[in-house]
Amino acid sequence: MKKFLLVFAVLLAFGYSAWAQIDNPVKWSYASKKTGDKDAVIFLKATIQKGWHIYSQTEQGGPAKSSFTFSKSKDYTPVGKIVEPKPLQRYEQAFSMNIGYFETAVVFQQKIKLGTAKSPAVKGALGYIACNDHKCNPPEEVEFNIPISN
Repeated sequence: MKKFLLVFAVLLAFGYSAWAQIDNPVKWSYASKKTGDKDAVIFLKATIQKGWHIYSQTEQGGPAKSSFTFSKSKDYTPVGKIVEPKPLQRYEQAFSMNIGYFETAVVFQQKIKLGTAKSPAVKGALGYIACNDHKCNPPEEVEFNIPISN
């Protein structure tokens, strides 16, 4: 009987811990492309599970918008703002406003000016929040390190 109770308790603990984990419906991937001797573009792609979405980086006054920061370096300098495709729009009653968001996948692009002849890695962090029609996960921050390919 003691063995049965022990096995039952272990199975219950494993089941609870698996159930309590937060969904991670967004996967990030990265790429780069040199566009000149001292110019490059980096690509930050979010692949989003069906039923989920993330918000545009241009949102004001609504949910947590997507954000990008770059580590300071003498090897590279971001040029201009990150470019994103036109987001989908919908009215969200919780914020009493139209909100820009992305489903399925989105690619953000950043132009980079290279400060040296070598091919550096662009480092930084991105922030986002993933939501579905029933809930939002806590805000996430993901560090990235994107080598500049020749």
